[in-house]
Amino acid sequence: MSSNLEAKLREALTASMKARDTKTTNVIKMITTKIMERRTAAAPKNAPEDFKWVVDDAMVLDVLNTYKKQMEKARTDYIAAGDRGKELLAEADFEISWCAKWLPEGMSEAELREAVTKAVNELPVKDPKMAGKIIGAIKKQFGDRADAQLAKKLADELLKS
Repeated sequence: MSSNLEAKLREALTASMKARDTKTTNVIKMITTKIMERRTAAAPKNAPEDFKWVVDDAMVLDVLNTYKKQMEKARTDYIAAGDRGKELLAEADFEISWCAKWLPEGMSEAELREAVTKAVNELPVKDPKMAGKIIGAIKKQFGDRADAQLAKKLADELLKS
């Protein structure tokens, strides 16, 4: 079974190859490789014998989001490398922006602040150790649209005051 997004990725790959756009072609090939790795990964421990991974839009979005996060982490390493990392930094920036175009739009800081404030106000006791609980509730409610690091920062601010 193939997903709608996977089919769109194949179309984008064909278009980028015809246009001789090697940067885009390389990113799409990397993403499709990551999807194939997921498709052929071992089944979970307690899965039935006939278990098969389903490549649906949610899985493709998860692969794109995971890859984007990897590139964001690599980007900080390239910045730390100084002049040696400049070329790789430009490539990472391109790949991050390319992946972002395929992902649903994230929450704005104002939206996230409002959600975190609401979650903090619902707590029986305001304890800085409760930040993890707040982040869990936000991620459960908003999924990947919510930036967990920003949610933690906002939760820490609100719980300390």
